[in-house]
Amino acid sequence: MAWVLKMDEVIESGLVHDFDASLSGIGQELGAGAYSMSDVLALPIFKQEDSSLPLDDETKQPPFQYVMCAATSPAVKLHDETLTYLNQGQSYEIRMLDNRKMGDMPEISGKLVKSIIRVVFHDRRLQYTEHQQLEGWKWNRPGDRLLDLDIPMSVGIIDTRTNPSQLNAVEFLWDPAKRTSAFIQVHCISTEFTPRKHGGEKGVPFRIQVDTFKQNENGEYTDHLHSASCQIKVFKPKGADRKQKTDREKMEKRTAHEKEKYQPSYDTTILTECSPWPDTPTAYVNNSPSAAPTFTSPPQSTCSVPDSNSSSPNHQGDGVSQASSEQLQPSATIQETQQWLLKNRFSSYTRLFSNFSGADLLKLTKEDLVQICGAADGIRLYNSLKSRSVRPRLTIYVCQEQPSSTQAAGSRENGGSAPYVYHAIYLEEMVASEVARKLAVVFNIPSHQVNHVYRQGPTGIHILVSDQMVQNFQDESCFLFSTIKVENGDGVHIILK
Repeated sequence: MAWVLKMDEVIESGLVHDFDASLSGIGQELGAGAYSMSDVLALPIFKQEDSSLPLDDETKQPPFQYVMCAATSPAVKLHDETLTYLNQGQSYEIRMLDNRKMGDMPEISGKLVKSIIRVVFHDRRLQYTEHQQLEGWKWNRPGDRLLDLDIPMSVGIIDTRTNPSQLNAVEFLWDPAKRTSAFIQVHCISTEFTPRKHGGEKGVPFRIQVDTFKQNENGEYTDHLHSASCQIKVFKPKGADRKQKTDREKMEKRTAHEKEKYQPSYDTTILTECSPWPDTPTAYVNNSPSAAPTFTSPPQSTCSVPDSNSSSPNHQGDGVSQASSEQLQPSATIQETQQWLLKNRFSSYTRLFSNFSGADLLKLTKEDLVQICGAADGIRLYNSLKSRSVRPRLTIYVCQEQPSSTQAAGSRENGGSAPYVYHAIYLEEMVASEVARKLAVVFNIPSHQVNHVYRQGPTGIHILVSDQMVQNFQDESCFLFSTIKVENGDGVHIILK
């Protein structure tokens, strides 16, 4: 009887040992850092539900994976998205990994793909006003970019491009079969987009997003392949390290039960799949060797006065605007380019650009010009090349009254061909002195001879044109004007009718 009891104990201890071993095996499988959900579903406890789950071969794997070499915060709850702290201007590596299985996407094997990296807003409220937010940032930080590539440190990237109109995006080509790492620098900090309030303020979160495209039939990189992103906050230099240390110290003070509600801090940040950014990607064309955008000249335009606003039967525009006539054309020769530089106060750079034609100079990006000429002159040269004219605050149209206007009108009715020609006067300051000065320039009257400008009122009275009157002019108003000599003097008065 004792022998039977002893055998029962041996069998029972063996079963317990086997059961513990099987559980320890499960623990090792689930506890080792990276695992796939398909491996978990393959465990014996899930076998009975396998019929309703997709097979491993049917599980769609993302073709690429992007890993940013920056630690995640330990103060993030289990079911929340990871958060990574970055230092302003510091270079961070994003590894571009080929995640395809054998035979997946054979159409891109041996070919290059294009990736666009962006820094965008995480909050949907700021996403709706992104354009205004970025314009405000650009105004406060002229010549700077929100996102840059550290090209000397990057590996395997080809044909890098930045668009002057997209300060928060960089793009490049790369070969998935080769090791590729893009080092990025984020120059905007999270507190630059928060409202100015009393006390401490929390910075807004950003997202780093990577969109990858393949070539279409025309050789343009517009066919979307994969997108992924992660949440970040950007601090002033060394601020991210201090914030990471603070979060770690806070977590160490929590109890073991509270720590279970938070994610551990990982050394790297894996970008998770997301929808592609809605902007249409800039197309790369195979036969386009130039890495800089080409700026084209705006078409010359003429302005005409509507019939309903004119007191004369015929009128026409006064030709090309001054900004358009002074713009550098792509067809400009080297000599014409040198003259343009001198005329626009860039004489100190004529020797530097001594071999540049108009097309060569127009191909330079804003970043190129800032690097060559410095921030102040580089931005000024870029704006001059783009002919960014200041929009006038008020436009009026003025025509010099012909002598014997009654007879002139009658001759036109009888088949005469002498039209009234109006000139556009663009006002930036909306003061009476500017009206007098610009009228004198347009109609070749010496400015020192213009004594006063009057407006003809009811019953033919002459009302002195003051600053307040100019500010109450209706935009695109039309006037006939005449001049009368000042008694006992050489000056003239201008009468607007």
